[in-house]
Amino acid sequence: MKRTILLLAQKRYNISSPDGRLTAEVVAGKQLTWSLAHDGQRLIEPSAVSLTLADGEQLGPDARVKRARRQNADNIIASPFWISSRVEDRYNELLLTFRGEWAITFRLYDDGLAYRFHTARKGTLTIAGEEANFRFTGDRPAWVPYVKGGPGGDQLQSSFENTYVHVPLSRIDRERLILLPLLADAADGKRLLITEADLESYPGMYLTPGEQSPHTLKGVFAQLPDAVEQGGHNMLQMRVTGREEYIARTEGSRSFPWRVCVVADNDASLAASDMVYRLASPARLADISWIKPGKVAWEWWNDWNIYGVDFEAGINNDTYKYYIDFASEHGIEYVILDEGWAVNLKADLMQVVPEIDIPALVSYGRDRGVGIILWAGFHAFERDMEEVCRHYAAMGVKGFKVDFMDRDDQKLVDFIYRASGTAARYKLLLDFHGIYKPTGLSRTWPNVLNFEGVHGLEQLKWSPETVDMVTYDVTVPFIRMAAGPMDYTQGAMRNAARGSYRPVYSEPMSQGTRCRQLALYVLFNSPLNMLCDSPTEYMREPESLQFIAAIPTVWDETVPLGGRVGEHVTLARRSGNDWYIGGITGWESRDMAVDLSFLPAGQYEMTLFRDGANAHRKGTDYRKETRSVASGETVRLHLAPGGGFAAKMRRIIN
Repeated sequence: MKRTILLLAQKRYNISSPDGRLTAEVVAGKQLTWSLAHDGQRLIEPSAVSLTLADGEQLGPDARVKRARRQNADNIIASPFWISSRVEDRYNELLLTFRGEWAITFRLYDDGLAYRFHTARKGTLTIAGEEANFRFTGDRPAWVPYVKGGPGGDQLQSSFENTYVHVPLSRIDRERLILLPLLADAADGKRLLITEADLESYPGMYLTPGEQSPHTLKGVFAQLPDAVEQGGHNMLQMRVTGREEYIARTEGSRSFPWRVCVVADNDASLAASDMVYRLASPARLADISWIKPGKVAWEWWNDWNIYGVDFEAGINNDTYKYYIDFASEHGIEYVILDEGWAVNLKADLMQVVPEIDIPALVSYGRDRGVGIILWAGFHAFERDMEEVCRHYAAMGVKGFKVDFMDRDDQKLVDFIYRASGTAARYKLLLDFHGIYKPTGLSRTWPNVLNFEGVHGLEQLKWSPETVDMVTYDVTVPFIRMAAGPMDYTQGAMRNAARGSYRPVYSEPMSQGTRCRQLALYVLFNSPLNMLCDSPTEYMREPESLQFIAAIPTVWDETVPLGGRVGEHVTLARRSGNDWYIGGITGWESRDMAVDLSFLPAGQYEMTLFRDGANAHRKGTDYRKETRSVASGETVRLHLAPGGGFAAKMRRIIN
């Protein structure tokens, strides 16, 4: 009899995407669950969700619906520093309001599902935990980025960088937390990517296998720190030494982060996803005219390694003036002063080493049209943020690269928002390193142009030969890049064919061909984009430098042309009337047929960089060609193992 009463008490709600292909069922009963299907194929089985408050109250189980409201939207979001200048925001939404002053929203787009909790309580709320489950229909393969490192084995303190392990769900290591985003097969020919959006005043989500089913992944959240101590890299970090028994203490009336599932039956579309951007809170800046994306001449990766000059290269004014002159000559917008300009081990950005005169360098750069960006360790920036921003903004510095946060608990997430707002008040750009994946912050605070949280090219300064960056390059666009920009720092001029790579800290190299490095400037979303190699190396390679220096860093339109996770990817991007195409392959050589039907009708001058005939032996081997092509043509290319191609197309006006 009790079971019959329970079934009668359940309430079921169905919602579909605007195109009708995605459908979700939400059930409010003993548990609050959701499930998801695409073209009638089940992707996610009923999966329970809830919030648990510190007093034991649970928002989810045995919930009583007060009201169900449906609505839809068909909007355009202006996105000036993104992979397209406008983003379609078209969805159907179900808002369920429950007794107890809380609610949950489910939103279906044509390319995915998102849900979030809301509370309408007075005062503050203490969140003991959140239940977020993703119950797959079987033992699906997944691309798993495990947490790597952490002081004393604490997985909740890491750099959010690792390669991917491709394993079935049942073989995921239960002892290791998983970073977001995660991508898995969800049905034959369909992928499902799990991430989150609009993360504010709340800890970020990790995943781990669920206890009830070998095919379930569940959310894990860092508990709020109650004790920290200065330490870590050059005493620039605040290491957590104690935690509360809850994950967040927050406003009682608020919306919580979105839990996001991006669905694709075409891998290439994942590399052009804007789901996270759509779900982020709107911009909190009225005036964005001062925000200038662009490229950066960067010294740390190449170890300040210039030569053929009459001064000793290093952290000194002469070296940085050389970088500024190089940037000015080639139209590069910024030069960064990475770690070393502030006195080491002091965590004090007001103490500058005697070899550096920042006002003089800012003035030298200003006269040549080049802005200066400063690197800052987390604790040094956080401890006196207001004064640091005021002081250096008044000096004319354009922004900061803030590094070594290595956490995503609520206190750290709060810092990220405070830093974004404080920097914006002083018209300063930000590039966050040592940071969790993007969750839409660059929409909310457009002065935040880039994020690390990626296993970038810096790894090849020290990684052993066993590290496979080539396979990572054809995997990360479909997973990590779906969450937002990534400061991978491409542009190496020493390019190692298979078997030739060695870690050399002061003269690092890339894996794969020269054309692969050029293609990454098209493929990777990076509004503040580094030129990682030294001016000396670039000036020895004028054709490559000319292409890199001229390429945009934000785009008016992005068109995915093809790809398969872990194998290859090709994207086209438009800036104004010019189109760029970039494509790369894994360690297998590949013949590509690039269909130019995406181009508006007409003739185009195509400047093409392709792998040379011996690029499989000598990674620097390439060919540059210029020819006329027409919309609708097919361009056939051979990519060497670890190879790529890059092209620019300019409309020919008759």
